[in-house]
Amino acid sequence: MKDQFHTGAGGALSLERLVFFSDAVYAIAITLLVLEIEVPDFPADLSRAEQWHEFGMLAPKFFAFLLSFLVIGRYWIGHHQLFDRVVGFSAKLLWPNLLLLLSIAFMPFSTTFLGSNLGHFVPALVYNLSLLTTSLLALFLNWRIDKLGLTPRDDDPIELGRPQSVVAASALCVGLTFVMPLMSQWGMATIPLWGWLYRRLRKA
Repeated sequence: MKDQFHTGAGGALSLERLVFFSDAVYAIAITLLVLEIEVPDFPADLSRAEQWHEFGMLAPKFFAFLLSFLVIGRYWIGHHQLFDRVVGFSAKLLWPNLLLLLSIAFMPFSTTFLGSNLGHFVPALVYNLSLLTTSLLALFLNWRIDKLGLTPRDDDPIELGRPQSVVAASALCVGLTFVMPLMSQWGMATIPLWGWLYRRLRKA
């Protein structure tokens, strides 16, 4: 028995507010990433070579910024695609969605921690665990929406498998942390591979 949900004007407005609020959190989090990169203050007598050297020292932070920009962007795309399929509103969506946004809002800190200590075990583990937590919360939100019957029954199973692919990739990142912390975040690049595997299993 599916839970009752609202499809009228009130439900549409509540769903719209939830999506707009979520978009705002994603936008703020993705903007804070670059604001966390401290701009170097060059002394007047610093040579050009020394200036380039100081600028080059920011490379780990720029790497962490780019990585997290793409990761948060990927989570936002998933959130957008998910709610594009939602056909009604239930108050039972509020807390699962809010917990997901909590994890997204934490990412500027984990990004700065990683970028300032690239290659170290603890910052890499904290960052990768934040990826895994966010992926699991996104999967839980997908599950809750499905259990509430808020999506069409003829949904594409490939679309429904995307959250699992992100969970698998972020779990790989956590595992890689114990082997090679410096390269562990590249586990997220395997998302298409996990998606392909999911499709193969669905056909089997």
